[in-house]
Amino acid sequence: MFYTHPVSSEALVRRFLSALPLLSIAFFVCPSYSQTGRLLVAQKGTQSLAIVDPASGNVLASVPEGGVTGHEVIASPDGRFAYVPIYGNSGVGRPGTDGANLVAIDIAAHKVVGNLDFGHGVRPHMPIFGPKDGLLYVTTELDQSITLIDPGTLKIVGHIPTGQPQSHMLALSHDGRRGYTANVGPGTVSVLDIAARKVLTIIPISTDTQRIAISPDDRWVFTADQTRPQLAVIDTTTNKLADWIPLSGEGYGSAATPDGHWLLIAIPSKNNIDVIDLKAMKLAQSIPVCADPQETLVRPDGKVAYVSCAVSDQVAEIDLGTWKVARLFATGKVSDGLAWAAGK
Repeated sequence: MFYTHPVSSEALVRRFLSALPLLSIAFFVCPSYSQTGRLLVAQKGTQSLAIVDPASGNVLASVPEGGVTGHEVIASPDGRFAYVPIYGNSGVGRPGTDGANLVAIDIAAHKVVGNLDFGHGVRPHMPIFGPKDGLLYVTTELDQSITLIDPGTLKIVGHIPTGQPQSHMLALSHDGRRGYTANVGPGTVSVLDIAARKVLTIIPISTDTQRIAISPDDRWVFTADQTRPQLAVIDTTTNKLADWIPLSGEGYGSAATPDGHWLLIAIPSKNNIDVIDLKAMKLAQSIPVCADPQETLVRPDGKVAYVSCAVSDQVAEIDLGTWKVARLFATGKVSDGLAWAAGK
């Protein structure tokens, strides 16, 4: 700022103080804009990964995976890379190709930058980062195991047997001590000791179970019965089935809010999301979304949930303050697996 006449020191101080609110706005707005992150969506219909700007809802890029096809995705904790296991061309337990690799994608550069070859068909499916060791854990169904990967080198560093076929989905406790797999065809959950790399116990659930989630306090694990509209509640202190929660239809992908109060679960047959009150362990409400909801992701700030819808090729954005769908945005053919990549 330039002045054409003398200004007293008091006047300069007053002008500086009057500008502080604007300086404060600039200070706080710029970092929040850079930390918006990216929503990652598996586009099963085109064998690619959508990188979505959550502010606009626009797909910034569809990155070809180079294989058929990725179902699930996870982002590295620093938000730089996405990891997509290439499962195959069929559903769990059905005839088809047996995927044998995992690709690493540079999120900012919008391209594949690494590949891990498992050496044989394993149908790799659910990737998740260990909360303490920084390793990448991937379900490898045909080996009845979880494969541990160094994400920096894309080298296999270990295996944990699940003791069951069709170990499709995985949840890890937040303290990094336990793992839980949903074993679809057997209808069971395997409880894993992560440090010892062994099965602790196998919990019978149903003849067919799908998806798995864990509460933020690590007290409860949830998996959906595929023969009846009900959600299994496992007590992790006893490793036993503790309760059933009736649902509006057969459930699928679920996720808990960070405060541990709510669990959101997709109900594909009803095109809605059931909201479970985890304090009361009962269904609180159902929210209409889009056609054939698959996976549910709660954003780390707890303000928004995203739901992928395979038939409508969309993601629904739910405002968790109002419990209403704020937006629907197109995310690609057969939108399925979701992940959040943190902003820098």
